[in-house]
Amino acid sequence: MEDKKRLVRRLAGDGRGFAERYGFRVTNNPSHLFQVLYLSVLLARRGDFRKAVDTALALRENGWDSAARMARSLHADRVRVLREAGQRGDVEALADTLGDLARAVVDRYRGDLRRLRTAAHQDPARERQLLTGLPGVDDEVVDLFLREAQAVWREVAPVADRRALAAARRLGLGRSADDLAGLAGSGESERLAWLVGALARVDLEKRYAELTR
Repeated sequence: MEDKKRLVRRLAGDGRGFAERYGFRVTNNPSHLFQVLYLSVLLARRGDFRKAVDTALALRENGWDSAARMARSLHADRVRVLREAGQRGDVEALADTLGDLARAVVDRYRGDLRRLRTAAHQDPARERQLLTGLPGVDDEVVDLFLREAQAVWREVAPVADRRALAAARRLGLGRSADDLAGLAGSGESERLAWLVGALARVDLEKRYAELTR
């Protein structure tokens, strides 16, 4: 158990989850929440996760840092930015999805995902249901989003995506989100978000060797 605790301290010690490690703030701010949501949509696509991160950064740098601003963007401009960021495959469809997602958040929640949380009465099952009702958002996207958002939406914890769980199993830290929550500490949803985000990075970056030396 002491070895597990040391590893958890090492993984969560920098006080940043996955999104924050790559430059996306995780706060209960409408713009930050929307950026984490579209980052999650991109991460759920097949391909190098770094390209997904780079694309999300490019969208933000182009000024589309909120649902309202993304909703006002032109389809052709989104396609251009996606292609410049290295996206391949059906870029036109991805541009449509991002536009539809932004407009849905604006139309249903006035651009503020905190209103989704309020509409769900902070019930985790209902929050998941409302999130999957948004364009481009499936169960995998919800897991990725809530992996980060649980730091501020404490009611949804514990959440761990498949990458984090794969790393947890391989490193002997458990097999479920509940196992990881036990290691992070009771009621420590922020620390849990840091831990599962770090585990996801370990799996995506194939950093197992440096942690098992």
